[in-house]
Amino acid sequence: MKKTSLALLTGLLSLAAQAENVAVVGGFVHTMSAQGSVDNGTVLIRDGRIEAIGQGIEIPAHFRVIDAKGKIVTPGLIGAYTSVGLVEVGSSAGTVDASYKPQDFSKAGSALDVSYAINPDNSVLDVSRIEGFTLAATGMSSTHTLFGGQGAIISLGDSDNLVKPKAFMSLSVNNGGADDAGGSRASLWPQVENAFAEAEALNGKALSAKDEWHGYLSKADVNALIPVVTGKMLLVVDARRASDIRQVLAFKARHPKLNLALLRATEGWRVADEIAKAGVPVILDPEPNLPYAFDMLASTMANAGRLDAAGVQVSIGVETHNLRLATQHAGNAVANGLPWQDGLAALTINTAKLFGIDKDYGSLEKGKVADLVIWSGDPLEAMQAPEQVLINGEAIKMESRQTKLRDRYLNLKRDTPYQYMRP
Repeated sequence: MKKTSLALLTGLLSLAAQAENVAVVGGFVHTMSAQGSVDNGTVLIRDGRIEAIGQGIEIPAHFRVIDAKGKIVTPGLIGAYTSVGLVEVGSSAGTVDASYKPQDFSKAGSALDVSYAINPDNSVLDVSRIEGFTLAATGMSSTHTLFGGQGAIISLGDSDNLVKPKAFMSLSVNNGGADDAGGSRASLWPQVENAFAEAEALNGKALSAKDEWHGYLSKADVNALIPVVTGKMLLVVDARRASDIRQVLAFKARHPKLNLALLRATEGWRVADEIAKAGVPVILDPEPNLPYAFDMLASTMANAGRLDAAGVQVSIGVETHNLRLATQHAGNAVANGLPWQDGLAALTINTAKLFGIDKDYGSLEKGKVADLVIWSGDPLEAMQAPEQVLINGEAIKMESRQTKLRDRYLNLKRDTPYQYMRP
């Protein structure tokens, strides 16, 4: 009797833990898969994953129906390079988990691991997810070390935030990276080469606490680089001027096992064919069109379109507090030559492929995690917005700290304490 009761209780708890079964009906569905776009489509979601997509699908009993007629349905958007979950206010006098002061343990910065620092209560998650972002690649923003540490892929849902720890290693070879490596690229690149030589010399075997080691890097740093030099971890390299990008491509040629992506690539359009030939994807902020620094003199808002035309896989979404503006950035890229479908891909499937999570994310396909967005209209139009976001098949509350503050001050009543009254 006790065993039966225990089994029944376990079953009930298991059912309670399952996501709601949902049918999103009547929308224009951009699947971002080989299926293409489906007008008047139905998306069936069972236990947090997509069960079927198409027209005229029979809706099973007990499925909650969400009417998306006249709306646009897309996969959840993915922040391509952020510090979401690590920082609330960057200039705060308190702890900012996106920054690091170099210490002996990790002078090179490669051992830093943001997986330990993700805060699921970070207010930036709510702000970003009600704007259509369901995942984000998040990493350190300021380390003053050779490498910027190991970033992670996180979900912007209410729980189980960590989707892929140790998803990528970051490296800056721009002006800032040169400044942190002795003030010159003449110092930076030999340090990078030495770090890779030390990691490659270990032949894939990490050092233990008992192993004798006389390398320039700390044990923790050299061990952290092993999956990078063996191609098991993505290396994201911030390179902006054309000559820096060429150095990165030459570096990849010298280390053919590398799985590498370019970050920002502000002058990438100048060497687009070379980037495409090397098979290197790019994470862009497509907005710069002025020479704010000497490593971005050839800035242009046509950068994304020109790279895409050359055959480079483009991702967009280099923000943290303003990650929500990535749709506007993609829209501006479309206005300057990037095809519309590729603009949406740059916010979804391209980024999923980049970080090796496209088996579960980035498109609406049978078996994939049900992260999707129902839009009032074209998601790349600045005046359109998400009306409902689903993460892991669950409709989230479309509110954030910002919307709560907005509503609080828009709906003040006469009996509200004077401290909150409008002047």
